[in-house]
Amino acid sequence: MVVAFCGLAAPKGAGSSPSNTIVALKRALRLRKNREFQQVRQQGRSITSRLLTLTWTPNDVARLRIGFIVSKRISKHAVTRNHIRRLLSEAIRPALSELPSGWDIVLSAKKPAITADVHMFGQDISTLLRRAHLLPSSADDRR
Repeated sequence: MVVAFCGLAAPKGAGSSPSNTIVALKRALRLRKNREFQQVRQQGRSITSRLLTLTWTPNDVARLRIGFIVSKRISKHAVTRNHIRRLLSEAIRPALSELPSGWDIVLSAKKPAITADVHMFGQDISTLLRRAHLLPSSADDRR
């Protein structure tokens, strides 16, 4: 499995099959600092689904930033937590072009996320983003 990191080298042992490529979000699109996550969690609004909790708040940098939280409650193994983060990153990728800039978004995984695949995450993320009015609803798409 090749893991491309938007211009960065793939990690050791990643393999070379292009059919299973998961590309990480660019650094500019990610929340990285603890205080950024804390600010979104404390000041933002949130909604939940079976797999995820979506928290969002406007930001001052006028661009979209996304963060993923997969706690040790989900899995004690870092490999599993990182795999879930990569799946979440890949699941939100199709919606990136439709999301408005100027928002910080945090997606927190819940316990059932450990059995989910990228398709399930994609459906869940789309539903949550529409409920948060960050994506146009499917009725708006038909107009």
